[in-house]
Amino acid sequence: MIDEQGAPALPWLAPALRSALAAQRGHALLVHGEQGAGQWPFALALARAWLCEAAPAERPVGLACGRCAGCRMLLARAHPDLFVQLTEAHRRTAGWPLGDDRPDDEGKRKPSRQIRIDEVRAAIDWAGKTAARGRGKVWLLHPVEALNEHSASALLKTLEEPPAGTRLVLTCSDPLAILPTVRSRCQRLALPAPSAAEADGWLQAQGVAGASVLLAACSGRPLDARALAREGVDAAAWERLPAALVAGRPGALAGWPMPRALDALAKLAHDALARSAGAPTRYFAAGAVPAGCDPRRLALWVRELQRLAHHAEHPWHEGLAIDALAARARLALLPT
Repeated sequence: MIDEQGAPALPWLAPALRSALAAQRGHALLVHGEQGAGQWPFALALARAWLCEAAPAERPVGLACGRCAGCRMLLARAHPDLFVQLTEAHRRTAGWPLGDDRPDDEGKRKPSRQIRIDEVRAAIDWAGKTAARGRGKVWLLHPVEALNEHSASALLKTLEEPPAGTRLVLTCSDPLAILPTVRSRCQRLALPAPSAAEADGWLQAQGVAGASVLLAACSGRPLDARALAREGVDAAAWERLPAALVAGRPGALAGWPMPRALDALAKLAHDALARSAGAPTRYFAAGAVPAGCDPRRLALWVRELQRLAHHAEHPWHEGLAIDALAARARLALLPT
């Protein structure tokens, strides 16, 4: 997600990155934007630029040179002055494991989606040590929403008065969803959402077929659309889903993780309700969504899906759960 010059490989972030490198002087930065806007690669690009050891004349618009010792260490994920704090789930997604992560346990337990207080305390201890290479230190925390109440409280003193030369970059999707005590201690930087043309062009360059269909499925978020495609849900599979469920074919959801299946069903329920009220659909093409559904049955289905979404990470027997979800969807989508 970062190119050789240390820029996020997301063209819509380039202006915001140049602006931040030119103007950001605070010790704590809260990078926020819509889910899937690219907060993580943006934060990493900032860290690379701040820790680059090349002379300014050798660095394009302040970005990392990609060739100095500092850049090489960061690319090897071995820079002593960079502390990357991710949840276990995000570490696996980003390919940034820690020494105590145990991938062999993947089939036995779900990776943690929280940043715990002991992990924050370890980062605070690291921040209190002298920088190894003289360019200061950078602590990346992604995302802030993963902090629980205790770990967020442990962060506050360092966030307000970090050791000299230490910068903190925190990311989130919605600043109003995090603790005010954390938010008020940070300078905020909003990331722009890509235009439809930028998102579509980027996905096509990534080799994603049917980009416009997957963008609609993901509310216009290109990173989520690419993740959907990488999970094996291509545009054709998305377009076939409503008809397959009405026909009683649960195989249309076979292999989908429970969170993904619940998300797709919730979006289909939304569009079926919209179509029953004469409103435009949002996630599926209007012609793909069954017409003539009973709004009361759809409303009950929506409430059931919302309840199940709170337990999406439960260790379900996914085959049986998917069959049950598909059967329930068929009942809700049959015309009156």
